[in-house]
Amino acid sequence: MENTQVILLLLCALSLAEEVKCQEQPQPCLSDIHSVLREHSVKLAEDRLMIEQLQTLNQGQAAQLKTLLAELEKRTSQVGTVTDQQAGQVAFSASLRSSDITLGPFKAHTPLVYKYVVSNIGSAYNPTTGVFTAPVRGAYHFEFYFGAHGGAHGTAAGLMKNGELIFAAYEQQPGGFGTAANGATLLLEAGDVVFMRLWENSIIFDNENRHSTFSGHLLFTM
Repeated sequence: MENTQVILLLLCALSLAEEVKCQEQPQPCLSDIHSVLREHSVKLAEDRLMIEQLQTLNQGQAAQLKTLLAELEKRTSQVGTVTDQQAGQVAFSASLRSSDITLGPFKAHTPLVYKYVVSNIGSAYNPTTGVFTAPVRGAYHFEFYFGAHGGAHGTAAGLMKNGELIFAAYEQQPGGFGTAANGATLLLEAGDVVFMRLWENSIIFDNENRHSTFSGHLLFTM
C-alpha cells in the first residue's frame, strides 16, 4: 500500500513537472501576430497604391500620345491642303499700258513689259521685268494678244520659255488696225521663266482698251 502511494506521488510529480515545462516553452503571442498582419496589410496597401499610380500614369501617357498623334495628323493634313491651295492659286493677266502707246520698231528682239496688271494671284508675274516665274512644277497655260496700226512695220511677238521661242504670232497690213494672238500650254519646273519678246523691226500698240495683253495660269501641279 505504501509502495502504491509512492508511485502515485511520483507520477503526479512527473506530470506536474511536464506541465510546468510546457508552460515555460515560448508560445506565439496574439498581439505579435496582429502586428505582423498589420505590417503586411500596410505593405500590400502601399503596393496596390503604387500599381494604381503606375496604371494612371501609363493611361495618362497613352492619352497624351494619342492626342499628340491626332494633332500631328491634323497639322499634316492642313499643311497638305494649304500647299495644294497655294500651289493652285497662280494666275495673272496684264496689258502693256493703260494709255496710248506704240513700242518699236527696235533693231533687235526686245522683251515686252506688261505694266498694267489686272490680276496677279500668287505674285508669280513681275510687272517690272515682264517675266513670269513658275513657283511649282506643273502645267501652265499662257495666252497673248497684240495689235498695231497698219503701215510699213508689222506687229510680231513670241512667247519665250527660258530664252527659247515657243510660239509666235505676226500680222501686217498696209492700213487699218491689225491684230494677232496665240497661246500654249507648257510643262514648267519651279523657277522656269516665261516672257514675251517683240520682234526686231516690229511695233506693238496699246491704249485704255487693252489690245495687247499677256495672261497665264497654273492648270495643275505635277
